[in-house]
Amino acid sequence: MTGKNTGVRAAKTTANRAKMLAAAQELFTTRGYTATTMKAIADAAGMAVQTLYFTFATKRAILSELLDVEIAGDTEPVATMDRPWFAAAVAAAPAEQIRLQVAAAATIYTRVSPLLEVIRSAAATDPELAELWETNIAQRHLVQLRLAEALAAKTPLRAGVTAARAADIALSTLAPETYRLLVHERGWTDAEWESWAIDALTLQLLPSRRSHGDSMATPAPEEVR
Repeated sequence: MTGKNTGVRAAKTTANRAKMLAAAQELFTTRGYTATTMKAIADAAGMAVQTLYFTFATKRAILSELLDVEIAGDTEPVATMDRPWFAAAVAAAPAEQIRLQVAAAATIYTRVSPLLEVIRSAAATDPELAELWETNIAQRHLVQLRLAEALAAKTPLRAGVTAARAADIALSTLAPETYRLLVHERGWTDAEWESWAIDALTLQLLPSRRSHGDSMATPAPEEVR
């Protein structure tokens, strides 16, 4: 009986945490971070504000956990570079690696783009969120650097492009600001953004066919995709 009660309590705790996170995400993305109070989050989740403070301690902690969960797509404590998509991209042929890393970015941004915009906007006036934003950029750059190093180990890169430069190119091409501009503001579909990003990275990172003696200067679209 004790074990059963423990399991019930754990399930309730997990469910309550999820409710609080969902309420916070809704308020952050509709009202903004600054305008959202801990009491508002607690009220929206149907919880006592003391419970919210006991669970997360601060509003920044809620936002930070939300970001981790939305990037991962689950609550498992598995780092990005330990995720199956990353291993598949590293193991793939060059053009397929680019396709996989862009597909992963598209999937992640479908979930997390509104939340990243909340952080980016608030970072201008909130030092804690500025630090969170800079940390996110550093993490994204590290992922792209490891992918660029894997790509360079499989194929010569475009003339003059080092792995470090390739990481910078991927970081900017796959930036959440670019995704938001094209998809949320200019009305592109996710598939259109994904196709554009694949083409852009393929042209910028992989050697042209002319460098291998072919008359074509760039890979044909069917080869890119």
